[in-house]
This record gives sequence, C-alpha cells and structure tokens, in this order.
Amino acid sequence: MSTKHYFPETSVNTLVPRALKSLVTANPFLSLIESERVVFNKEHDRTCVSIISGGGSGHEPSWSGFVGDRLLSAVACGDIFASPSMKQVMTAVVSAPSDEGVILMITNYTGDRLHFGLAAERALAAGISKKITVLPATDDVSIGRSRSGIVGRRGMPGHILTLKIVGGAASKKYSFERCVELGRAVNAQLVSIGSALDHCHVPGRQNHESIPSDVCVVGAGIHNEPGAKKISPFPSVEQLIEQLLQLLCDQNDEERAFVKFDSGDEVALLVNNYGGLSNLELGALTDETLTQLAQSWAIVPIKIYTGTFESSLNGPGFSISLCNLTKAASGSSSTLQELIDLLDAPTNAPAWPNVPALATNGPLKEALYSNGISKKPDILASEDLKINQNLLNKILRASCEKAIAAEPNLTKWDMVMGDGDCGEAVSGACTTILSLLSSPSNITLGGSILSVLYSIIDAVDDMGGTLGAIFGIFLSSLLTSLRSSSPNSSNPTSEIFAAAVHAASTTLKQYTGAREGDRTVMDVLLPFSDSFYESKDFGKAVKIAREKAEATRFLKPKFGRASYVGEGGKEQELPDPGAWALMEILEGLKEGMD
Repeated sequence: MSTKHYFPETSVNTLVPRALKSLVTANPFLSLIESERVVFNKEHDRTCVSIISGGGSGHEPSWSGFVGDRLLSAVACGDIFASPSMKQVMTAVVSAPSDEGVILMITNYTGDRLHFGLAAERALAAGISKKITVLPATDDVSIGRSRSGIVGRRGMPGHILTLKIVGGAASKKYSFERCVELGRAVNAQLVSIGSALDHCHVPGRQNHESIPSDVCVVGAGIHNEPGAKKISPFPSVEQLIEQLLQLLCDQNDEERAFVKFDSGDEVALLVNNYGGLSNLELGALTDETLTQLAQSWAIVPIKIYTGTFESSLNGPGFSISLCNLTKAASGSSSTLQELIDLLDAPTNAPAWPNVPALATNGPLKEALYSNGISKKPDILASEDLKINQNLLNKILRASCEKAIAAEPNLTKWDMVMGDGDCGEAVSGACTTILSLLSSPSNITLGGSILSVLYSIIDAVDDMGGTLGAIFGIFLSSLLTSLRSSSPNSSNPTSEIFAAAVHAASTTLKQYTGAREGDRTVMDVLLPFSDSFYESKDFGKAVKIAREKAEATRFLKPKFGRASYVGEGGKEQELPDPGAWALMEILEGLKEGMD
C-alpha cells in the first residue's frame, strides 16, 4: 500500500471540488454546484424520471463519472468515504427537476440511507417532487443472511448495472413506478464479492492498518473496513477465484444463495478494480473468472464489464458481480432483450465504457440554484430563548474545543472498526462553529439560542456521514421543539430543555433502528436524554453519558460498517467513536456552564 500522495493532506475541501471541476470542464454537458459538490446533467429532460445517486468521495468514477444521458441525472459527492449531507442531496434533487418523480439510488450504508432518506422526506414535504423514493443497493454476499440481520446486505459495485438499466428506462420515459420496479428487480438478482491485498491509503491519515504479505482478504468492502475473512497462506489466483465464485453461485449455501442461476439463464458479469490494480492484472483476473464460470458453473456471461467502476481510492483489490438478467426480466415483467437494450443504450456519461469523445468544449459554468435549504427563518420574540451572550459563547467554545481535542482518538478508534472519518467529521463541524463564534457577526450576539441552533445545524448539514445525519435530525427536531414550547424568553429553564431533548430523541428514533446496546451514538444519546428528562439535572445526565460511552467498549456493533467487520476480540474493545464524540461534546457544554 502506497502512503505517498501528490496531495499529502486530506484536503477534502479542495481535493474533491478540484477533481469535480476537471470532470465538468472536460465534459461540457455537465455542470457543477461547487459549494455542495453536486454534478448534474445540463441536458436533463424534466419530462423524464430523475435518477439521482451519490455517496462518499474516494470511489471515483462513482458516482460523478456516471452522470449523463441514459444514466444519472445528478449526484451528490460527500467527503472521502462519508455520505453527502441532506443539504447536498436536496441540491442534487433541485438541480435535476422532474415532473414524473425522483429515484434516489444509493448503496446500502447507514449514512447514505439516513441522509438520502431525510432528503426524500423534505423534498416531498416542500413540494419539490410529487413522487420520490430511495432504492438501496444490497448486492454483497460476504456477510451472509444471519450476520447482515437488521442492517441488510452492503451495497457493492454490482449496482452500477442497476444504475445503467434504470437510467436507460427513465430516458425512454418509463413511468416512475415502472422504473422503481425495474430497479428493485435487477437489485434482487445481483450478487457481488470483493477481495483485497491490503487497505487503501487515505491522504492525510496516519497509522493505517496493513494486511500481512502472506494474507489475502475475502469480503473486502469499498470503505477500507476489514474484510469478512482472511486467507493465509496466500492462495493461488485459481484458488481465490474458486472461493469467490463459490460464495456467489453455490445454491447449497443457505447463508449466501441470494440469486439462483438455472441452466439457460443469461448473466452479466462486472469485474471492478478497487483502484490499485494494474489493467494487466485485472484483465488476467477477469479471464480466470470467465474460465471458472464456464467450467465449474456452466455460466457464460452475455455482457462483460471490466474496469474501474467503483473504487476505494488506491485500494489493491477487486470485486466480482453477477446479475441474472433472465430472472431480473421475469421479476419486472420485462423481456431479456429489453434489459440488454437498456444496458447497451448509448450514453455520454464520462466513465461508462465506450463513451465517444465529445467534439466540442467550452468554459466551466456553474448553475446557481436558490432553493431555500439554508435560509434561516425569522424568529418571533415570543418564541425565542435567550441567555447572556458571553455565557453562550463560552459554553459553545468549550464544547467545540473539547471535541476537537478528542479527534486523534476518535479517528484511531474508527479506523479499527470503520472507515476512520468520524474524528475528522466532528472536528470539521466544530472548527466551523468556532469560526462562527469568532467572526465579526458572532452567532452568539444577542444571546439567542434558537438563532445559534440554526447556525449549528447548517454546520452539521455539511458534516456528512452517519453521525452527521444523526446530529442533523436530532438538532432540527430540538429546534422545532424549543420553538413550539412557548418559553419565557428571558428565563429558560432546565425543564424546557429537558422536554425538548426528549422530544428530539423520540423523533430521531423514527429514522434509525439503532437503540441502546447496539454500539452507536444512541448508546449515549438515549440514556442522556432519559436521565435529563427524568431528573432535569444536566450535570447528572452528563455523568450518565460518560458511563455509557465507556460501556460501549464491550458492546458488539449491530449498525453501520462496524457491524460487518471483526469478531469483537480484545483489539476491538475500544469505545464507539460516535458515542464518545457526543460524550465529549456534552462534557464540554457542562464545563462551559461552570
């Protein structure tokens, strides 16, 4: 694994936008809303269903490289390996308006489900789209039925085929319902498995784990998380491909026989480079895959896609995906030829294979949209909550500084069980808030708690990731509860705050199935909320938060990427990073009050 980069710092605020600017400059039918990292097709036809995707950056060419005619209408690009925020997704929806409806096609990861799901709800509520739904891709087979449990199977690169088929259908003016039916049917007939030689290296991060030279990983995902299985001694290529195809095709494997391959079924194959393999090696791996599919499984794909479709930065690995087109056609009341035609429909999307070069070029243009996402509504004097502005500034500053100081540990812990972005995400949001506290237009001027909350929510909306979505939903609901509580604006009481925190926690539970005991941020948030609601004593509730954060060391993860990796050995008896981050924030608030 190479640790050298031309851009040695993480630099997501410059590296990602620069890559996106180069993409749209080279492809003048695309446009970029740089502030939200949204790429959209300027030639999108609003009489067609809008197909919108996105996810964390670092997976290029996914998803920005697949924006174009007969594929994606727009995408939202998050930080490296972190889902885009609700605001980014909403901007993507607005950039590709449709009179027929919007389909948000995502990979099945917690942060993406939360942010895209929240955007769907808000788009409906705001009347931006009359029909909108989220279609998660669930093609991974590495975990199996019993372990995937509540979370469901991960999304893997096989969903690129689903994007192409649904994008082609939308361009032919299929109805919203028909496009959804096709998407679900194709996803149901997709299976994928990954393998890696080592983890990728994220620019600017230190102390990456590495895989020993005599070990090969089976079940490697696309976010630097540990694989489901490590094979040692290192197998031959023939042995490795045999194991991977066994996981994809074995009908006797009750854990993984998600797709049945009968004699005569027509199949599409996609072999995807995680970013760090040479084209030469990937081609040889594809050849071995085709050989064993024919010899061992009597499968001869009628469509073969090989290349880099969804990477993991410079990850030295690959994935194999199989889609049973015959059964997908049957499951969607389509014909096999119809699906083949949709796959073959020409597209100008830059990263789709065999896209013809464009003859014209032109200057980079950014379309400007004012959709009111970040607009701060007027706060009536009768509903406002105010305290001494210097005290408010001191409380927020103490909380942010404490959370920022915890960043190295949060990142280190998250790299063991996740993708390592938690500390940077928390630190980034807190750094933004500190800048707002120090600016000439200091957000605490006047001491309005509601006004400050609006500003904090804007900062958290840019945070991305699962934790950003959790905080965003909680803070939005907290603000709504405080506005409707009709408080005495000059003397806010702990009873008012306790009731609002309890109401916000209750609302949050509608958007996530995570509860206390699942090793997530909810292990701190829910006990803190319950204690504060019952006792009206903030200090006592914060002590509970610390106890619960410490206790996450011994919990088995059931949500997010951590649920897919490891078996919970001694090396993983670390606090949950999200739970610990919230505890640090709460303790900082308490210290600022003292």
